[in-house]
Amino acid sequence: MRQLSTATNLTQQVAAAVRDAIGSGELRTGDLYSVQQIADRLDVSRTPVREALLGLADAGLVRFERNRGFRVIRHDPHQIAEIFAMRILLEVPSARVAPATSELATALEAELASMREAAAAHDEPRFMAHDRTFHELVLAGAGNRTLLQTVDGLRDSILAVRASTVDASRSLAQVADEHEPIITAARAGDAVGMARALADHLERTGRLLLAQAVAETGIVAERTDEALIDAALAAVR
Repeated sequence: MRQLSTATNLTQQVAAAVRDAIGSGELRTGDLYSVQQIADRLDVSRTPVREALLGLADAGLVRFERNRGFRVIRHDPHQIAEIFAMRILLEVPSARVAPATSELATALEAELASMREAAAAHDEPRFMAHDRTFHELVLAGAGNRTLLQTVDGLRDSILAVRASTVDASRSLAQVADEHEPIITAARAGDAVGMARALADHLERTGRLLLAQAVAETGIVAERTDEALIDAALAAVR
């Protein structure tokens, strides 16, 4: 896990470091960890670790076990379907009303370039950070900060599943390539096309993560799980 700085809020830094460790697979679903283990890895006291983990528990990333420690939560297929249906319903309409401009396209290109650099270096936490910023830039045009916070929470809740999916079903470079049509539409001033490209990307990611959750948990996806994603797509297309 990364070393922390004393210059900024320590609890926030611990939370970010734990999120990165979950996203990279360093902290694995199902394994039991202690507050002391994390404190030792980050060379900090137990207090900011405990405070950070309480926040992550509220966000649905970890679960405490009394007098034992905590585990990274493993989501079942139905939860994955629900989360991606929500992301589609929130993100795609927001992209449709966001200004599709050359300025946005330039900003998105910079994030995509950073994603590709991170992919080449096999730096998954850095890749995911730029991926998050890419999506935030698109959504920011809708002018809804609550929406941004909600989508951030949805992204956080499935970090562990994303970690196990990358390279198992597609590479970081392939994930990066899926963002190119969004930039092309923004450069052309086509907000509808930008929203359509985003819907395609979210659909592909959601179905892959759904399949991965089935493989990891052994729980067979119900027809209603795919139907949740289908219904969300039908509502926004």
